[in-house]
Amino acid sequence: VNACVDVVLSGVKLLEALGLEPGDGKNHAVLNSRQDLKEVFAHFMGKGAAAERFFSDAESFHHIAQTASEYPGAQLYVGGNAALIGQKLATNPDLKILLCGPVGPKLHELLDDNVIVPPESMQERDEFHLILEYQAGEEWGQVRAPNANRFIFSHDLSNGALNMLEVFVSSLDEFQPDLVVLSGLHMMEGQSKEMRQRRLMEAVASISDIPTDIPIHLELASMTDQDFMSNIMHQQVFPLVNSIGLNEQELLFLTQSASGPHASLASWSGVPDVGVVSDILFWILKEHGKTADRASDLTRIHFHTLAYHILVTVDGYWGNQVAAVAAGARAAGTQACATETIDTSKVFLKAPLEFVTSQIEAPSKISLNPDEPVVHWHREGISFHFTPVLVCKDPVRTVGLGDAISAEGLLYSEVY
Repeated sequence: VNACVDVVLSGVKLLEALGLEPGDGKNHAVLNSRQDLKEVFAHFMGKGAAAERFFSDAESFHHIAQTASEYPGAQLYVGGNAALIGQKLATNPDLKILLCGPVGPKLHELLDDNVIVPPESMQERDEFHLILEYQAGEEWGQVRAPNANRFIFSHDLSNGALNMLEVFVSSLDEFQPDLVVLSGLHMMEGQSKEMRQRRLMEAVASISDIPTDIPIHLELASMTDQDFMSNIMHQQVFPLVNSIGLNEQELLFLTQSASGPHASLASWSGVPDVGVVSDILFWILKEHGKTADRASDLTRIHFHTLAYHILVTVDGYWGNQVAAVAAGARAAGTQACATETIDTSKVFLKAPLEFVTSQIEAPSKISLNPDEPVVHWHREGISFHFTPVLVCKDPVRTVGLGDAISAEGLLYSEVY
């Protein structure tokens, strides 16, 4: 239910256009000023890590958004995880997509013809999200980016209040979907705690109204509030969905929020360790997934990081995992390079060629075989399918990669 217009441009160039001087990086949970923006951008650019923040001052944000969208070379795209997943699925001519999110005139113009927007979802003004990109090795003052990535911020009240969720659920009767994809929960972080809690309860009530025979996938995104993440996981959203999609930042944040395995790890260094990632994924499905004595529907997690993807499923509920995880990896390589098929001259392998499957239990050691790139292992009724990713050397566009990966993986997944 989150949809917006993404304005993509060079972060350093926008900050220069706003007259901001380079300085020290510092993390802020919410951006209240241009100074905060400058500090947080420098902080994450120095790490080469993706992040997303809410900008609280409407007037100041409006001015920054205007400067950004009129900047020479700025590009406007469909944005918001729900809209991006919808766009990706809509490239398949046999699919019809229902998108409910705040759709303004610019976004409506950018959407694929296969994407249906109910009239209640239309609004007069677009919600803009600013995506500040930087390249590997790019410098700003003393800061040097170790790799290419992006920093996202917005002042987005409509998506933040999940305004379109009820419209979405009430439209399902007529639309009769085969799959429901939810995203945008992370946008609620800009709300007060009380408002957020109330809205989450209403969201849970709405999601509970979706017929149980329709699989639901939840796409997570960058978050900073551990209590909120813990609420989503424990008593509320996780048990209602069949599948979740997330990256390494969200995975680590999730285990930190709930004191899960490896929760003491402050951050990843380099390519996330496969054994550590597997332990956390296993724990999520063991603790929060479907079992004989737990009323949860969660049976699938699609994990993606730059170098590799893992699709984890509780046995007996999903099929075609090899194709699904491979399709997601292929989508990452083609979309980042903006090529129709994988161009081997433009990609490289960053995944470990050998790894262990756990850092907690007695692991098995796995060596990658290029002839059979998808590796499968098993742990207490849970299947793991791992694939390396052919990583784009000079990515044209990093935004929406996770959404494309999840969409493609879902398209190839079989639900029993």
